[in-house]
Amino acid sequence: MNGVKRIETPLTQEMLKGLKAGDNVLISGVIYTGRDAAHKKMVAALEQGKDLPFTMKDQIIYFVGPTPAKKGQVIGSAGPTTSGRMDAYSPKLIAEGLTGMIGKGLRSPEVIEAMKKHGAVYFGAIGGAGALIAKRIVSAEVIAYPELGPEAVRRLVVKDFPVIVIIDHERNNLYEIGKAQYKRT
Repeated sequence: MNGVKRIETPLTQEMLKGLKAGDNVLISGVIYTGRDAAHKKMVAALEQGKDLPFTMKDQIIYFVGPTPAKKGQVIGSAGPTTSGRMDAYSPKLIAEGLTGMIGKGLRSPEVIEAMKKHGAVYFGAIGGAGALIAKRIVSAEVIAYPELGPEAVRRLVVKDFPVIVIIDHERNNLYEIGKAQYKRT
């Protein structure tokens, strides 16, 4: 890997082809939040022919349920949640044009196959570093499902948001690469 890659959203197909498993990336621009409750509502909306809270094409969803902001803060602690909770819904959103997901932990074979078929990447954020990650969020606005509280869909503007490419669009998986390297030593 050659240093840190910087990307500006939206995350186009052309951009994601330059991202490889293991790359350190700093994201700037707009990303959206959503956890399992919001994902369930978005997939239900799709199935009913309704509009989504935002256009999925070339967007990134961060799997997070931030804590309330303290006085003078844009957002509270904003660490990633376990991505597997979104696996039942992610393939449908990827098919709608979603190109990036940020979370922690493993993804299902169905999600990885959808990523390869439609072109998407999975970024990992550092669990336990939510307060530090929150400092990279410039603004936060609830745009859908306010009844979900912390799990509402938010539009975030981020600056140099730190992530690692865990699974690239070709299905290269950093978790598997790491295990293979460990076994060789």
